Amino acid sequence: MAKISILGGGSWGIALAVLLHKNGHEITIWSALESEVEMLSKQHEHKMLPGVKLAEDMVFTADDAEAVRDRDLLVMAVASSYTRSTANRISSLVAPGQKIVNVAKGIEDETLMTLSEIIEQEIPQAEVAVLSGPSHAEEVGRGLPTSVVVGAKSRATAEYIQNLFMSEVFRVYTSPDVLGIELGGSLKNVVALAAGIADGLGYGDNTKAALITRGITEIARLGTAMGGRFETFCGLTGIGDLIVTCASMHSRNRRAGILMGQGKTMKEAMDEVQMVVEGVYSARAAMALAKKYDVQLPIIEQVNAVLFEDKSADAAVKELMLRDKKIEISDEMWNS
Repeated sequence: MAKISILGGGSWGIALAVLLHKNGHEITIWSALESEVEMLSKQHEHKMLPGVKLAEDMVFTADDAEAVRDRDLLVMAVASSYTRSTANRISSLVAPGQKIVNVAKGIEDETLMTLSEIIEQEIPQAEVAVLSGPSHAEEVGRGLPTSVVVGAKSRATAEYIQNLFMSEVFRVYTSPDVLGIELGGSLKNVVALAAGIADGLGYGDNTKAALITRGITEIARLGTAMGGRFETFCGLTGIGDLIVTCASMHSRNRRAGILMGQGKTMKEAMDEVQMVVEGVYSARAAMALAKKYDVQLPIIEQVNAVLFEDKSADAAVKELMLRDKKIEISDEMWNS
């Protein structure tokens, strides 16, 4: 049995808390919001995961030291926009070599850093890993079969975390490609916004398939240029996560996209979804990275235009369809 703290009382953190508790571990759930701690303590249920009950022996706290000290593993489950402030807040409490696994997805707009890079910068004494994949909290909380990947610089760290999370309903693979895992998990949210926009406009399965297929091409194009491994983008944290995020109504990014396709502004869509829409925060960072690494991201570029330049969703789709003619794969196989 390990002592594990979940840092963040949102739906994803709660789902993982339930999973890890069923695996026999001692669980503490920390939130910076006293109201959230009180709700969890009294109701033993999160409003975003109705019916998913939290065990009576779980500890709920807003006390930083109680959550961090003497923990075998810290699970960083706060929204990406709060990763830096949370890491900075707990840094002095983290022991040398203490393990932290980040389970959020995003890229910091101002610095273009991945979330694990932020944690390493703020808490240099920690061993930082990431866990990602096609894994909606609503399904993990209910114990539906799910597969994910844990990435770490050290094989031993990856395998340690794999063993903690692995169960008959939660299969965990390991990978050394931390950068690729994080880029896949972050950029798929932007493509999911595009898929949602297409749904909101009333387009069909053909459109969705094209967006998913060309979307993973864009993600892999940027990811490999930055040093990620191509195989990662063909796996669970690439095409796998992209499919589930583009196809499911559990996806807040797709739901926000649908609302924008129906004519709502970005703010109106985010207010209606009532959850953090990570793709909005990653979209601008993705374009900055595309410029830095000199790669083309036409779908992500049009999403940015809809989000930040008041471009109509319909005009964005038409521009994608009317781009200059391209080849899909290398034409070197042709003899003439």
